[in-house]
This record gives sequence, structure tokens and C-alpha cells, in this order.
Amino acid sequence: MPGVFQPARSAGYWATVILAAVIMFTGFILGLGGAWLLVLGGSWYYLVAGIALVAAGVLMVQGRMLGVWVYLATYVFTLIWAFWEAGMNGWALVPRLAAPTVLLVLVLATIPVLRRLDPAENSLRSGATAAAAVVLVALGLTSAPHLLQFG
Repeated sequence: MPGVFQPARSAGYWATVILAAVIMFTGFILGLGGAWLLVLGGSWYYLVAGIALVAAGVLMVQGRMLGVWVYLATYVFTLIWAFWEAGMNGWALVPRLAAPTVLLVLVLATIPVLRRLDPAENSLRSGATAAAAVVLVALGLTSAPHLLQFG
């Protein structure tokens, strides 16, 4: 609307938008490949994860904290799938969990930006604590070589 002051977008805002675009693109590719894999009788994980990643990215572009929660749920789903598929084989878990974990850390870094943008999100302390706990558990599982089999 002309005449209405709009503050300049911060670097954090643009970083969040770029990350959300990467997540949406990744989800789109996973979803398409997952649909094809499902037609061929393969795993349903990729289609579900792809749809969830697209949803998380769209919500983050809209400035909604719900995007973080959708990504976090997708990450937990990915953890369950990875351990179901690979067991405790550390080398088999690395390609399944490395990229989602890096994206999780980046998504968690967008929380301050999304809190400012999302007026519906009043209290995030317990949610941030829960997200941090998931990250710590994931890092603990991946950095406990005596629990995993590498070899």
C-alpha cells in the first residue's frame, strides 16, 4: 500500500527465506522421486518426507513458526526411518542423517527471525527447549561410536 512505512528486511529474514527455498526445493525433489519409487514398489518415506519439507518451507517463507515444528517432526520421522532402515550401522546412518541434521541446525537458527514475524507465536521457550533436546539426542546418537557399528 503506498504511503505506508515498511521497514527494511534484515539479513536474518533473507537467510530464512533462502533456507526455506532450499528446503522446499529439496522436498520437491524428494517428493517426486518418492512418488516414482512408490510406484516401483519402494519406500514410502521419501514421498511423505518430501511433502512435509515443502510444507515446512512454505510456512517458513510465510514467516510462521509452524514451519520449524513441521521440519522438526520431519526430522524425528527421518530419525525413526533411518534407524529402522540401517539399524545401528554408523556408516549406513551417515548419509541418511547428515544433511537433515545440518538443515535442522540451520532451521533452529531461524527461530528468532520467525518469532518476530509470527504474531501467533507468543511463547516459544518450551518449544525451543524441546527442539534443542531433539538436536542433543541426535548429536549424541551420531557421536557415540561405541553404540554404532562402523566396520
